[in-house]
Amino acid sequence: MDDDVAKTWADARNKIDRLRDGALVKIEALGKSDDLEKTRIEFLGKKSYIMGLIKLLGRLSAEERPEAGAKLNAIRTEIEVAIETKKKWLQHVEQDQILQNENFDISLPSRLLGKGHFHPVAEVMDDLIEIFVELGFMVEEGPEVETDEFNFKMLNFPDDHPARDMQDTFYIGNGTRLMRTHTSPVQIHAMKKYQPPMSVIAPGRVYRCDSDVTHSPVFHQLEGFYIDKNVNFGHLKGTLELFVRHLYGDGVEVRFRPSFFPFTEPSAEIDISCVLCHGGGCRVCKETGWLEILGAGMIDPNVLSVMDINPEKWTGFAFGLGIERIAMLKYGIDDIRLLYENNIGFLQQF
Repeated sequence: MDDDVAKTWADARNKIDRLRDGALVKIEALGKSDDLEKTRIEFLGKKSYIMGLIKLLGRLSAEERPEAGAKLNAIRTEIEVAIETKKKWLQHVEQDQILQNENFDISLPSRLLGKGHFHPVAEVMDDLIEIFVELGFMVEEGPEVETDEFNFKMLNFPDDHPARDMQDTFYIGNGTRLMRTHTSPVQIHAMKKYQPPMSVIAPGRVYRCDSDVTHSPVFHQLEGFYIDKNVNFGHLKGTLELFVRHLYGDGVEVRFRPSFFPFTEPSAEIDISCVLCHGGGCRVCKETGWLEILGAGMIDPNVLSVMDINPEKWTGFAFGLGIERIAMLKYGIDDIRLLYENNIGFLQQF
């Protein structure tokens, strides 16, 4: 510690108590909120005497520094508390003055305001997350702006896959980045982050060049996957059947149809008996009695190998579903665009 710093602190010992007392007296005497801010800057601003001393703390000797720091922090806190207390008091006084000058009857009843509630998509997403968390899945999130590597390549999409085309995918700038087309990239992020065994769900927004009564360019998905030793298609089937029972009750039938997804093998589409006509056939299920709700399959060994997970030791399944699709089925909505038009009359039904 140099002599100048030592002398500065020695002089400050005799000053700061008087400075604090003067600040408290001045704060107590203030009558306007504007003057309060000026006073705060005067005593605690960057160029104030107290802040200048705080900047010198690092140059004090090891013996003096703890005592000096404690004293300065105590004074600064005391002044801050006094300013905040005065601020609340002044606001109360100013509000009273406004009420006294206004010519209205404060005893009149107020307008009845409707209670807010969650959007139906948010309600369904929360319900789905709760179901899978109860089944032992943890929730992960990932970026909505992705690279081709995470969105396609590491998920086993070939270079000529139609999903890479401009008419399906929103590319950004020179095409090196894109808006994710599904939440499956979170599967790759999670595999980089954790070691198996793991069970993860990834809810979130996704983007595709699509817009009609059943599709939206921005919508929500929930991806889920489970990796462990000896996982087989029976585990996938049991998990999804249990999920459907939780969501729609015991009376709903479930069927699995063969399908194809680049990142699962074998793959399946999962249908449920129509929850509106109970399998009898209606306009929503196109008279078939069945509704498709999600896609699933066993994680392709190529995906595991890319992530340095030995497919001879570990296996897993994955599934994905559209939140809006589930919401439309739950509430009997036949046009997905209704969910995003912000029509209060429509939303108040839920």
